[in-house]
Amino acid sequence: METASKDTVAKRFRRYFGTGLLVLVPISLTVFIIYKLFLMVDGILRDVIFILLSDYLHINLAPVPGLGFLALIALITGVGFFATNLFVKKLIEVGEALLRRIPLINRVYLAIKQISNAFFGEKREVFKKAVLFEYPRKGIYSIGFFTQDTRGNVQDSLEEDVVSVFLPTTPNPTSGFLLFVPKSEIVELDISVEEALKLVISGGAITPGLKKDRA
Repeated sequence: METASKDTVAKRFRRYFGTGLLVLVPISLTVFIIYKLFLMVDGILRDVIFILLSDYLHINLAPVPGLGFLALIALITGVGFFATNLFVKKLIEVGEALLRRIPLINRVYLAIKQISNAFFGEKREVFKKAVLFEYPRKGIYSIGFFTQDTRGNVQDSLEEDVVSVFLPTTPNPTSGFLLFVPKSEIVELDISVEEALKLVISGGAITPGLKKDRA
């Protein structure tokens, strides 16, 4: 009986300890990452502001945490405001035209610009919907994300109508493969992109639409 009691205490301890880890680890890591990102962003302009206020404006002010972060937000917003001006737009277009003519730099700039437009532009919804299709062979299905109806040279080179699908990897959905899949072989899923991402990240452990009370 004493051995059974010790086993019960040990099992409870492992269960409570495991539950505590499940609660604390995600929260702690999230707070830590946000804190590090804040320090990194805050440090971009904090020292510059401190030098300007101290040396040029003769204001005795110690570096204030968060001041650089607020200044960076104000700078980005200000640039966005002025970029909507017609004259500034023309200047930006001239600058981009010059960058496009510089070897190597033009490739880097265009790649970064396309990624920025995809995630921060007005049409930033890169993943339109979750889809199911047979991959890597017949009889095996994979979840992907429809991005657009394929156009341009890729579609012109094919007889069949294809769509662009991003196939994410598990558990890191930020990496994956771009596939051109025949439209007739695509099955649209009745779940949101967020739910499909949870399914991919969890390795299938989290099932969208599955009721908790279902056996």
